[in-house]
Amino acid sequence: MKKYQTLLFDVDDTLLDFGAAENLALHRLFEEQKMSLTSEIKGDYQRINQNLWKSFEEGKISRDEVINTRFSILFKEYGHEVDGVLVEKKYRHYLEEGAQLVQGAFALITHLQEFYDLYIVTNGVSQTQYKRLQKSGLHPFFKDIFVSEDTGYQKPMKEYFEYVFARIPHFSVEKTLIIGDSLSADITGGQLAGLDTCWYNPAMKGNDTGVDPTYQIHQLDELYPILQIEKALDEKQRCVDLSS
Repeated sequence: MKKYQTLLFDVDDTLLDFGAAENLALHRLFEEQKMSLTSEIKGDYQRINQNLWKSFEEGKISRDEVINTRFSILFKEYGHEVDGVLVEKKYRHYLEEGAQLVQGAFALITHLQEFYDLYIVTNGVSQTQYKRLQKSGLHPFFKDIFVSEDTGYQKPMKEYFEYVFARIPHFSVEKTLIIGDSLSADITGGQLAGLDTCWYNPAMKGNDTGVDPTYQIHQLDELYPILQIEKALDEKQRCVDLSS
């Protein structure tokens, strides 16, 4: 099996639980707007948001168009006119507090940083992603963080990966693996850039896209045999070892 030197990790729904962060932020936002966040409204928001981000990944609209119009579109569907930019800023403030970790993420990253060069590759808003990574405790374990807002490109664009590769010392395509939950952004992007890819698919979704990842995992600790290293000790066992 191939030996890797560099691991590129996506953030949302790979290391950090974006669903949990989003849910809390939306509830706080709607409380502020004196509205109840029903399952129907939340579903409509996710539909609008996902469609906008898909258009962004395809290069059809800018990141600013995504974040500054999604709430005005949503509220308009329910008969309310709002300042999309202002509501976005309030939502962003709440979202930045969301640093819930995906199960196994902290143990995985703290262990892997002893053996590999770790980097973050993420689409999104720079300030938000940095704050969430810092709050989660993961930030110090990565050699660099590449957010689409800073690069001028986004996954899956080849230019995004070229930007990343140029800033990683002694970079080798053959010795690099990208790990992420998105077939359209992480896996397609990695393939276009010539990388081996690992699709993190905890929900065991079907794949009829024609995009074929090098590896597929359903739990983060399934990455250990791929990398040919022993599984990290859980936090309780680590504490026992440190105290002995």
